[in-house]
Amino acid sequence: MAPITDENPQYGGEGAIPPSKRRFSASESLDRLQTTHPVISPQPLTLDIRSIPTTSAQRCQASNLTSSRDQDVCLPEKIALQEDAGQGLPETYGEETVLYLAYGSNMAAQTFLGMRGIKPISKIPVLVPELYLTFDLPGIPYAEPCFAGTNYRDPDSLPDQSSESEYDTEEDISLVTESEFLSEKVPLIQTKSQRSTDSQQKWNKPLVGVVYEVTLKDYAKIIATEGGGRGYRDVVVDCFPFAEGYLSTNPVPYHPSTQAFKAHTLLSPAADDARKRTQAAKTGETSITSTRSCAVSSSFGDVGAHMRPDPEYAQPSARYLGLLIKGTEEHDLPVSYREYLSQVQPYQINTTRQKIGKWVFLVSWGPAILMTLQLSKRFAGPDGRSPQWVISAANLLFAGMWNSYDYFFKRVFGDGERTIGDTQAM
Repeated sequence: MAPITDENPQYGGEGAIPPSKRRFSASESLDRLQTTHPVISPQPLTLDIRSIPTTSAQRCQASNLTSSRDQDVCLPEKIALQEDAGQGLPETYGEETVLYLAYGSNMAAQTFLGMRGIKPISKIPVLVPELYLTFDLPGIPYAEPCFAGTNYRDPDSLPDQSSESEYDTEEDISLVTESEFLSEKVPLIQTKSQRSTDSQQKWNKPLVGVVYEVTLKDYAKIIATEGGGRGYRDVVVDCFPFAEGYLSTNPVPYHPSTQAFKAHTLLSPAADDARKRTQAAKTGETSITSTRSCAVSSSFGDVGAHMRPDPEYAQPSARYLGLLIKGTEEHDLPVSYREYLSQVQPYQINTTRQKIGKWVFLVSWGPAILMTLQLSKRFAGPDGRSPQWVISAANLLFAGMWNSYDYFFKRVFGDGERTIGDTQAM
């Protein structure tokens, strides 16, 4: 097989499956489940995440070079094809690095360093105006209804820098969904009276996250456990470091004034269509770089379950939401963003019928899910990437599981995605 190069035609061009045709990969959901409910013990944390050095300005700006791997939108597919051919990554790649944007549970040391076993070379907190946080990755009804993702938005849609509000009002629902609204039921940071006052507010500023500098081999491990290049779409986005001297208690700017650099991250499936609509409506280049399609490396790539009918409906579990909050604390991210996350309404079971439904559902589907998790670990390659037959089996399993929920469990036992009584805004 040819080495990883931009000239190799097998990674794009005619015959490549358009990214918009790709479907949800259950391997992403299995990865999140492994994070929150590990079937094996995580690796001990031998590195304090606070001791990781800050990424240098020189390394950040090197990502803006067109020849940089940080701008290669087909990098995951190239790595996946190398692994499919049984070649693995050349030893010389061990010293090469790539920048990766984390916004969900990967911000937490427990997940990124412990469960994934990644050893970042450096890190830097960032703002990403063109992305916003979503909870649209399907999980398991009644237990882990959904996990975090991101979606695209036009940075020009953000308010003027002069606006003092950290939040939007109820009338503007274009950026964040009701599943991210604040609730007085979450006893985390703010007091009950404060949460009640702010209960119809939502974050309207740039996505807050952490960019890790990792070796190319560690990046291969990341995309392996994030779906092996077959789940959410890898894109290159503009990231803005916080200004020098910025304190976590300071307001978060709508439009960062620092110099942007490039980093890889994952977008929700619907984000690609939103990005294309924005590009079609505007002239000039967009800050999301995706000018060519990348091939799916397996004939099984299109075998999978679709996303949920309403990807904005489900609420994350308190356990999973806690990982996000812990990550923001470990990196000393803005206090206002921590408060926002602490007020996101987690899924809660509040009826006996739901409790019974959870027990019956987990007894019915739990063994198959656990077996799939174990198969994923048992047959994973050296980089942690599961073989495609395991991913395809997981896709079929999740399709059957969610169909049984939609047509039986929800009707008999009640809602397993959203807290009863927490009505979504129309």
